[in-house]
This record gives sequence, C-alpha cells and structure tokens, in this order.
Amino acid sequence: MKRRDFLKTTAGASALGLTASLARPLMAIPANSKYKATIGLQLWTVRNELKQDKQATLKSVADAGYQQVEFGGVDQGLELQPICKDLGLKMTSSFINWQAICNPANKNAPSLESLIEDAKKLELKHLVFGYIGKNYRQTADQFHTYIERSNQFGEMCKKAGIQLCYHNHAFEFEKIEGGKTGFDLFVEGFDPENCKFELDVFWVKIGGWDPYRTLKRLEGRVSQVHLKDLKSGAQVCYDEGQVPHDAFKELGNGSIDMAKVMKISEAIGVEQCHVEQDQSPDPIKSIGQSIAHLQTL
Repeated sequence: MKRRDFLKTTAGASALGLTASLARPLMAIPANSKYKATIGLQLWTVRNELKQDKQATLKSVADAGYQQVEFGGVDQGLELQPICKDLGLKMTSSFINWQAICNPANKNAPSLESLIEDAKKLELKHLVFGYIGKNYRQTADQFHTYIERSNQFGEMCKKAGIQLCYHNHAFEFEKIEGGKTGFDLFVEGFDPENCKFELDVFWVKIGGWDPYRTLKRLEGRVSQVHLKDLKSGAQVCYDEGQVPHDAFKELGNGSIDMAKVMKISEAIGVEQCHVEQDQSPDPIKSIGQSIAHLQTL
C-alpha cells in the first residue's frame, strides 16, 4: 500500500472511538522550563491505541501538545517515522531490544551495529537500554557483564553522535549478592560519558529510593528523565509485573512533585523529559491530563 493511501485509510479516528479524545486544545508546559520545546511522550503509554490506528493515535499525541515521541524500539521508529514527520513530531530517542546487551547469542537479538545504523536513519540523539529479563538479573556477575557490554556499545554510539543511556525499573533497587543493589553496580560501573541514565522517577520511588536525591546524586550523568507519577501510599515493589495498575497515575494525581523533578533535572544537565504512564483505562485522556498539569506548574 502506498503511504499516501495508508494515511487516508488510517486517518479515521472515529472507528476507534478516539474522535472525542482528539478534540482537545493544545497544551504546553510552563514557559520558564527549558523542556517546553521538546516535551516528549514515551509511546509505550499508547501502545494499544497504536495497534488500532497509528495515524489517529499519533495525531492525538501531537494535538495534546507533545513535541516529540520516544519509540519502544528502532523498528517501531522506522515504521512510524513517516507519520511523525507529517505531524511535526520530533524523534530523538528510542529503546533498543534489551537482548542485544543481555543475550546477544539469541538469534532474534539485533546486532549493535544494526541498532546504530537504524538510529542514524532516524536521526536519533539517544538510544536506551531499558530493560533486563527476569532470568538475566539474578547475580552481580550478570550485571557486571551488562556494564562491560554497555560501555562498549556506548563508545560505539558516541562515535556515531548518539548518546546511550540506561532506563531503570524497580528491580535494580533490590539488594543482590554482596549487599549492593544492581543500580549501585550500574552507577559504579557505567562509563559516565559512554553510558548515562534515563531516570524513571516512578520506578525509583516504588523501588524504595528518593527520586530527588537520586537525580542529584547523578548530576551530569542523566541525559533523559521519565516523568511518571506514583499513587500516594504505594508500597515498595521490585517486580514490575506485580505493580497494581492503579499505581500509575497522571502527572499531578500522585505523590511525585514534577515541578521539583524538572527543576533538579535542569540543574543537573538533563537534556530531555518524556511523559510516560504504563497503565491507564484511557491513555489518550491521561496524556492530555498529564501535559495539562505541567502547564499549571
């Protein structure tokens, strides 16, 4: 199917019941924030909507006021690139298949070279190593292996003009052998230039750490931040699969001070902030609420 015809056939948001959600005024975050011109959305937030209608979903993202998107993978980026360009959505960051770092022998794991090549096609500024499968995060030796490989990949990325960063969940904050956490090992082992962090403040807090102190501790080493709110009173939970869906809140409806997060982020040299909400009964409505909250700060 030709791209022009594809856009025509996918433009009908009403088939998805998205029409009402699209009729929203443009929103923006406060003029005194350096992140206004680049506020992004991690597309994992609207993953189910994208399966139904890519064009309508991305249009809803742009109409809400988001300036750019972060892809779940470079393959997704290559697929969505034409639509994003048509909608004026910038593309600066993408996750990678985690097995490229943790299990490169897997036949489905992309090579590091191919990831960089695809990132260059997308003109990305960042690649994100953003997950580790449960069977691959049990020992300190495993973490040390990923540190070494990440530093090597980060050096390759740097030569291509791309910044590699690591996105945390909560499992990294659980102590493993030796009394340290996996996150401690990453802080100690990652090359500060070749592998920075994309800090997700929700996962930091539900992992039992203070997101504000953690940001300050990593001054100069955080290239991106995920703005994600956590339900007040949520208990520490290291297993991402066991977190209740209602723990994920729109910005302003939870326990994390987003104004403080952005203020610290600016002070420590963070380049980019992305909104993300892993679970929502109405993701299109939620992303509008979150960016509206940023406007009030």
